[in-house]
Amino acid sequence: MLSVLLAKLIATALVVVGVSISVGKLGPRLGGILAGTPIVLGPGYFFMLQERPAEFIEVAALSTLHALVATLLFSICFVVSAHRMGALASLGLATLCWIPAAIVFSLMPGGVWLAVLLYAGVLLLAEGVKRALRLNQPAVVATSGWFDLVLRGLLAGVLVSVATTLAARSGPLLSGMLVGFPVGLFTIGWTLHQRYGAEVARATVGAAQQGMLSLVAFAVVTATLVSITPPMVTFLLSLAASISVSALLFLRSQWRVRRTLARCAQGPDPLRKQ
Repeated sequence: MLSVLLAKLIATALVVVGVSISVGKLGPRLGGILAGTPIVLGPGYFFMLQERPAEFIEVAALSTLHALVATLLFSICFVVSAHRMGALASLGLATLCWIPAAIVFSLMPGGVWLAVLLYAGVLLLAEGVKRALRLNQPAVVATSGWFDLVLRGLLAGVLVSVATTLAARSGPLLSGMLVGFPVGLFTIGWTLHQRYGAEVARATVGAAQQGMLSLVAFAVVTATLVSITPPMVTFLLSLAASISVSALLFLRSQWRVRRTLARCAQGPDPLRKQ
């Protein structure tokens, strides 16, 4: 048992660190798309698809969807509290919001598409809070050091190994919920708050809310196809759906940046001065 846990921990940590390093090496276009890939959900469901039946995976994926809804509440709590509280205090409060929310959402009736509607509603709330707080874009380019990468990899490895081995014995709800815990937001919020201050950390966590749609796509495809396609086909299709959503979100953000720069380059309309 210990060797299985250790193998999953190391494998997941290597994936997380490897993808994180690649994000900075591939340039802004490919790196931005790769940043939205399910680097925690991917290894977690890769192991579960090999070890658990389709019925287990289907329930676990729905539980992960509900956990992602709770993650939106995690991000809301952090961006609201981090302005007045320290990094660990605000993250601790956000985690205390995530735990009961994930449990309550997982007990809600309905299937995948009701969970997607719930996510959409909470995402609108999160975007409204972000606009009300007038969070600015980070004024610095926040880069990850080796401490950040190793910490994120180890936390993700522990979470995946526990969720897919020990927690899986308690049933798919707990397993899917743990895999959906926001390890990335937790480590990003912590390290950026300590290194660059609360405003950069709040803006970065707030900006990640829409990017989580790629994780939603992964969970939706997994829950929908696992009972009708082979495990590895399910995994590959889920990964492809996630990457496609990340690519669309990244291209949309690039288009908005280019449009804004074009407007600034044109300058004020001379007719408006008359």
